[in-house]
Amino acid sequence: MSIFAISDLHLSLGTDKPMEVFGWDNYVERIEANWKRLVKSDDTVVIPGDISWALKLEEALEDFKFIESLPGNKLILKGNHDLWWSTAKKVYEFFEKNSINSVELVFNRAVVAENRAICGSRGWLFGGGDDDKKIIARECGRLERSLTAAKETGYKPLVFMHYPPAYGDDVIPEFIDILKRFDVEAVYYGHIHGQGFNNAIPEFDGIKLKLLSADCINFVPFLIK
Repeated sequence: MSIFAISDLHLSLGTDKPMEVFGWDNYVERIEANWKRLVKSDDTVVIPGDISWALKLEEALEDFKFIESLPGNKLILKGNHDLWWSTAKKVYEFFEKNSINSVELVFNRAVVAENRAICGSRGWLFGGGDDDKKIIARECGRLERSLTAAKETGYKPLVFMHYPPAYGDDVIPEFIDILKRFDVEAVYYGHIHGQGFNNAIPEFDGIKLKLLSADCINFVPFLIK
């Protein structure tokens, strides 16, 4: 049993938002083929955000049916484009209604998989004004709650974020402080695409940083453990 991760699927099977305009040729088919080649039914796949272009849950149904059809248990975090994401209660009711049985949320909690505690939060943008600071404070609270829940399981945490806590010359020290306090060794994240790959840094202050946007890893789920 293994843990894989792949971020930023940007599915649009129920909406008209083709990623081919960004050079993502046949990306859904490539994700499906690579996923089925590598992932077994008892494996876990973490998707840290930007799952669907849908604006409403109902519009995301075809995307989640696609994810449901793929092998493994899937753990998802929220990305900046996941506008369909409402409350956890509504998302789980939607999953139950539509027989989406292999997908769980990592949101203010930790989920044990393969002797690891999967945890994390969305994170947020660098810089910005007072409104951004409020969002960073809220996301820090979610990260801390998730890491606290992970610690209570007794298992080593595996941390996922949508935004990187450090990137190029930028850093959000509030996130780094929490990660250091909980002795986090690595953060797996997405959000960055295209030319932005060049500014991704491999580590910050002893914390490994790994970019797992689908296009960065050639639409192949990345083996973590």
